Amino acid sequence: MSMPLVDDPRAPRIAVVGATGAVGGTLLDVIEDRGLRYRALHLLASARSAGRPVRVGGREFRVGDLAGFHFGDADVAFFSAGHAVSRAWVPVAVAHGTLVIDNTFAFRMSADVPLVVPQVNAAELARRPAAGVIANPNSVTIPLVRVVRDVERRWGVRQVSLSTYQAASGSGHSGIEELQEASRLALQDPQAPMPAEAFSPALAFNVVPRIGQVLADGFTLQEHKLLQESRKILDLPGLDVTATCVRVPVVNGHSAALWVECLRPVDRTELCKLLGSLPEVTVHDDGLDEDALTPATLGDPNHLHLGRIRISPGNPNTFLLWLVTDNLRVGAALNAFQIMEELIAREHL
Repeated sequence: MSMPLVDDPRAPRIAVVGATGAVGGTLLDVIEDRGLRYRALHLLASARSAGRPVRVGGREFRVGDLAGFHFGDADVAFFSAGHAVSRAWVPVAVAHGTLVIDNTFAFRMSADVPLVVPQVNAAELARRPAAGVIANPNSVTIPLVRVVRDVERRWGVRQVSLSTYQAASGSGHSGIEELQEASRLALQDPQAPMPAEAFSPALAFNVVPRIGQVLADGFTLQEHKLLQESRKILDLPGLDVTATCVRVPVVNGHSAALWVECLRPVDRTELCKLLGSLPEVTVHDDGLDEDALTPATLGDPNHLHLGRIRISPGNPNTFLLWLVTDNLRVGAALNAFQIMEELIAREHL
C-alpha cells in the first residue's frame, strides 16, 4: 500500500529522527504498510548520514541533518536515535510545538510523560500531554503488559517472572552487523578474535546473560525497566516483576518464557480463549505434533505470538507460556505508530 502525500491540512507533518537506524527504518515500513496520509515527511539523522537517499512509498527522500532541522515544520516527531539524542533534542522539538513520540528510555519514568501501549492504556491519551512527549516502552515491556493486563483483570496477578531471549537487532544495525560478521569469522576459524563492541563477550554461537548496565543489586538496567515500566503502564505500583534478560544469537525477534502466579486458580481453556481474543495476538495452542514457535517461524510480524501455555501441576494459580515478537515492529515501531493513530483519532494532531 502506498503512502499518499496530500495537501490536506488535517494530515500530519511527520519527522523521523534516526531514520537510517533499525527502528527508524522499520517505522517507515510500518507507515507505508498502513497507508498513512501525510502532508510532509522529514527523515533526520546525524550529519554523517545526511544526504542519503531513502525510498518511502515509491518516493525518494533525502535524509536531513538533525542539527539543521526546524521542528516548527513538523506536527509530530518520532525519536529513535538513542537516549542521549532524545535528551538533547526532544526539548527543542517540544519548544516548537511538535508532539514527540520517543522510543528511548530518556523520559519513560518522568511523572508528566505518559508511557503508552495503546491496547492497554490508550486512555492516557485522552488529553494532549502537557509535557509534549509520549514515551514508547521497552521492546519486552510492550508484549508483557499486553498479556498481563487482561489476566490481572480476570484472575488477579501476584507475581510475574520471565526470562527473555533478545535478538541482536535490539542493538540496532550495528548489533546485527556484528553478529553476522562474528558468525562468519567463527565458522572460518573458531579461535579467531571476534568483534565485541555491540556485545561483550561476542554473541556469535553464544548467549550473553545480561543486557545493559549491571546495577548495585545485581539486576541489569534492562531488568529494572521491565519492572518499573510495567507498573507504570498497568497502574499497579505493587506488581512484582522479576526478569533475567539474555542476549541470544538471533538476528531479529525477541522471545520470553513467562511464569505468572495469579490470585485464583486459572483454567487453561479459558486462558487460551482470553489471550486469543486480544487484538493482534495469535495463540499457538500447540500439541506434540505441531511446529515450535520460534523467531524464525513467527508468522504475522505485527502480532504478538503465544504458545506452550501450561498450568503448573503443583500450583493451579500459576501458568507458564512462551512469547515471541518481532521486536522492531511490535516492540518498537508499530507501537509508536499506533500511538500516533490514537492521537489522530482523538484529534490531538
